Amino acid sequence: MAGRDRVVHLLRQLERAACRCPAHSNTFHQGAGAATCTVPKTDYAFEMASSNIRYGEGVSREIGMDLQNLGARNVCLMTDRNLSRLPPVKAVLESLSKNGVKYKVYDNVRVEPTDTSFKEAISFAKKDLFDVFVAVGGGSVIDTCKAANLYACHPDADFLDFVNAPIGKGKPITGALKPLIAVPTTAGTGSETTGVAIFDYEPLKAKTGIASRAIRPTLGIVDPTHTLSMPERVAANSGFDLLCHALESYTALPYNQRSPCPPNPINRPAYQGSNPISDVWSRHALNVVAKYMKRAVRDPEDLEARSSMHLASVFAGIGFGNAGVHLCHGMS
Repeated sequence: MAGRDRVVHLLRQLERAACRCPAHSNTFHQGAGAATCTVPKTDYAFEMASSNIRYGEGVSREIGMDLQNLGARNVCLMTDRNLSRLPPVKAVLESLSKNGVKYKVYDNVRVEPTDTSFKEAISFAKKDLFDVFVAVGGGSVIDTCKAANLYACHPDADFLDFVNAPIGKGKPITGALKPLIAVPTTAGTGSETTGVAIFDYEPLKAKTGIASRAIRPTLGIVDPTHTLSMPERVAANSGFDLLCHALESYTALPYNQRSPCPPNPINRPAYQGSNPISDVWSRHALNVVAKYMKRAVRDPEDLEARSSMHLASVFAGIGFGNAGVHLCHGMS
């Protein structure tokens, strides 16, 4: 606890000295309409939100049945050019075809998405009446699919309406979205669990995003066999992403020390500060990383290690998706 107190003290010092530019402003997650409560000044509650998760070797074969169960008639499947030729996408498409699911593929997702690449995916999603979205890929694919679903369901919204303040307007999302099934192919981002979509806003050269529990996937299908196609460098980079998620969320400013207190529950941010539940997930993820990360990087055929890292990515995603991360993530 002494270490955490020191971290909190340092964050408070930075808050008092911080500049107000978009990259450093602590208004990033306040959203529209945030105002200081008369009593109390800091928040007094936290919320726990996560996607439903299904985990198991070969579980992606079930996605066609899931779409049938949802009554899907026209599915938008998003991925990137490289993945479109690899086994994870082929396995999902086979399941869709086997179960007679009608779909269209968008494979132009940019790795490390920008506002431009988001808008291109949104334009594709708006051209057809899709009733379910499927994302097969890493965090870039899943985040892009979240944005496409959001703006396709809010066709009159300006792009910056839902983007986090101060770059965007940070408006709360009040309308319903279509179901989104996420099939992660890397072991790091945890995007299949979170209500966050991150991108680079090119006009300001700033990293920002959309943060709302409304955009989190309906279901995350976590199939560890997909991680066997990760090159060594991707395994290492995504593993460090996982490590940072767990470590940063565990040492984030506690939820009851974050200010201002939201005037309405809809304004409570997705990144609300460390809390007793997110701490459990973050700590467990750190233990798994310590045990399996080196093995997962060194041997791409070590299914136990890669499976464990894949599941740890989910654990860390639940942790940071409800707590938040640190400046190094914003600076990346």
